[in-house]
Amino acid sequence: MSEQVAETEVEIQNEEGLHLRPAVQFVDVANRYRSTITVSNGTMTADAKSVMEMTMLAATCGSRLKIRACGPDAADAIAALEELVAKNFALQPKPSQTQKEG
Repeated sequence: MSEQVAETEVEIQNEEGLHLRPAVQFVDVANRYRSTITVSNGTMTADAKSVMEMTMLAATCGSRLKIRACGPDAADAIAALEELVAKNFALQPKPSQTQKEG
């Protein structure tokens, strides 16, 4: 039985980029799968199961990340990570100044 390979490209859309909180969420999702998962931002590549490596990607808003998974559940892993990024890590937008003051 050959290993599955799946990959995708996603765009970071939250204005603060892939800071610690979304990086932790990304790693939590990646760790649910047995597949080896890597994430690339330009020439830098990180282990998707390492918070330290994910934050070192320095992915800002608008960064396009390539996610690659190899293993028995590669397609499922890619789908889950795509969904997480598409939902903007389920982060709520920051309240505007007027909302804070009101």
